[in-house]
Amino acid sequence: MKWRDADFKNGINKIRAVLIYGPDAGQVDEYCDLAIQKLNIEKDNLFALDSDELREKQDALFAEACSPSMFGGNKMVMISNAGDACAKAVSELVSHSGLCATVIIAAGDLRAGGSLRTLFEGADDMAALACYTDDAKTLAALIRSELSASAGIDQITPDAMDYLTSHLGSDRGVTRSFLAKIALYVDDKRIVELSDVEKCLPDTGAADMDEFLYSLTAGHIQQTMTALDRLMYDNKEANMLVRMLDGHFKKLQNAVVNGQLPRLFWKVEDKFKQAMRIWSESEITNVLIRLNELEKQLRTTGMPNEILLRDFALKLSLRAARLAIKRRN
Repeated sequence: MKWRDADFKNGINKIRAVLIYGPDAGQVDEYCDLAIQKLNIEKDNLFALDSDELREKQDALFAEACSPSMFGGNKMVMISNAGDACAKAVSELVSHSGLCATVIIAAGDLRAGGSLRTLFEGADDMAALACYTDDAKTLAALIRSELSASAGIDQITPDAMDYLTSHLGSDRGVTRSFLAKIALYVDDKRIVELSDVEKCLPDTGAADMDEFLYSLTAGHIQQTMTALDRLMYDNKEANMLVRMLDGHFKKLQNAVVNGQLPRLFWKVEDKFKQAMRIWSESEITNVLIRLNELEKQLRTTGMPNEILLRDFALKLSLRAARLAIKRRN
C-alpha cells in the first residue's frame, strides 16, 4: 500500500516492512530515524547493511531478521541504498514465514512500476512511503513550523521567506540544519529578516553553495572551482554536495521541460536562465544518471571523495561552457 506521513507515524508498528524512497535523501534518513524511535529499537536489536553487501551478508541478514531478540524488545533490519536490482532478495526476506523483525528498505528515486515499488505498494502488510523534495508551498510551511517550534518566531519578512524558499528544499536534512542556525542567530527577537539570513551565510556556506551550483550549470569554470574550494575548506561533505547538485539539476530539468521557472533569488536568476538556454532535456537526464553513479562511487570505490567530486565538477562545468559556445554559434 502507499503511505503518507500520517500513515507512517500511526502505522509503523502494524506492518512487517516499509519502503522509504525518493529524491529527498535527507527526508528518507529522517523517516528511518523516526522508525527506530517509534518502535523503540535498541542498538543491539538493529541490523543495518548497504544493498551492495546483500550478496555476501545474506545469511547474516536472514539470521538476524528471523530470530527473536536475545535482549528483548523489537528488532529491525535496515537495507540502505536499495534499488530494483535487489527486489528479489528483499521479496524473499519480507515474505519469510519466520520473520521476527520490522524491515526498513531505504532507497533513492525509484520509477513507478519498478519491482521494488510494485512489491510494497501491492501488499496489505507492507507499505511504500515517497519522499519528494519540498515545493514552494510545503517548504514555506516547513520553514514557519520549524522556526516557530525552535525559536518562537512570530514573523518572517517576505524578502527573507523568498530567500529561504529559493535556497532550500532539495534536501530536508540540509533545510533543517540551515533553519536551526537561523533560529540560534535571531535568538529571542521573534522576527526573521533578510539581513538575519544573509548574516548567517558564513556559517551555512549558502553563498558559496549558490556560486558552486549556478556557476557550474552556467559554464563559469573558474567561479565553480573557486566556490568548491571554499566549500571543501568549510568541511562540506562530498555526498551532501552531490545531493545538492542532483536537486539543482532536477530544478533545471523542470524549468527546461515544463517551463516552470522556480522562485529564484535575484543574485542567481541570470545564471539559472543562462543554464536553461544551455542544457537540453536529454543532456540533463544524462547528468542525473551520472550523478547517481557518482554517489555510488563515493560509497564503494575507496577513492578520496573530494578527488571524485572535483573531477566531476570540473568536467561538468567544462561541458556547460562548451555547450554555451555551441548554442551561440
